[in-house]
Amino acid sequence: MSKLKLQVRHTTHYAFATPVVHALQRLRLTPKETQGQRILDWRMSFENAHAELHYDDQHFNHVTLIGLTPGAQEVTVTCEGVVETEDNAGVIGRHSGHLPLWSFLRQTPLTRPGARLRGLLRDVPASDTRKPLDFLHALSALIRERIVYETGRTHSATTAEEAVGHGAGVCQDHAHIFIGAARASGVAARYVSGYLLMDDRIEQEATHAWAEAHVEGLGWVGFDVSNGISPDPRYVRVATGSDYRDAAPITGISIGASEQVLTVGVAVEAQPVAAQSQSQSQSNQ
Repeated sequence: MSKLKLQVRHTTHYAFATPVVHALQRLRLTPKETQGQRILDWRMSFENAHAELHYDDQHFNHVTLIGLTPGAQEVTVTCEGVVETEDNAGVIGRHSGHLPLWSFLRQTPLTRPGARLRGLLRDVPASDTRKPLDFLHALSALIRERIVYETGRTHSATTAEEAVGHGAGVCQDHAHIFIGAARASGVAARYVSGYLLMDDRIEQEATHAWAEAHVEGLGWVGFDVSNGISPDPRYVRVATGSDYRDAAPITGISIGASEQVLTVGVAVEAQPVAAQSQSQSQSNQ
């Protein structure tokens, strides 16, 4: 599994209780061109919304700012495309971007450790703390053991400290705990949002999240705590940041819509070998 071509379709649908007067949404839904990842095709379409502008933020995330059509009560954002990925054992490489590396040592409200998280950090076996990479793998394994994957116990504003207290959480919580613990140990770390090709299904209810830590001599290295592995070709990196808020797929403000129902649909599948071969043949013509 050295290379894969992944077909991704991500649909977000808003249903508002009352018509929207004014709304802007910030979308971080376009994958990055990074080591081990090449964007072959990516399209974004909207119903009852339009693109205002495109820019790269301080983390080199591709951002699309959209305005919602005044009076709309339903809005749909659809992203789809093909991404070629390869296996680099989770290694992204050297640091780049507008922010200095030391900025990823600073804790945020979502990652800041309290007594519970610091207690968990102290339980990392001493034998695994001698080398940075061994320490990070041991930390990931300990978090996965102590914080069971369980939906419904946390939400997007749950902090790492709160998730440790619950003893349960989802990929976002695992990433925040890992990041908070790594930073507390003097290791720069960041949050990653993206997509994951799953073994048992194509249709999913959400995007995926994991963490990256900076290791001397390797650069940024990924750790998917929820699955106990470093990212491989099944992963598509979309956005990075200090925590979830910097890399959230959609954020924004609205005026005149008191309540909303959000429905998300994600589908990730590998293109069949025949389709990959045909695509390669056409590109060589």
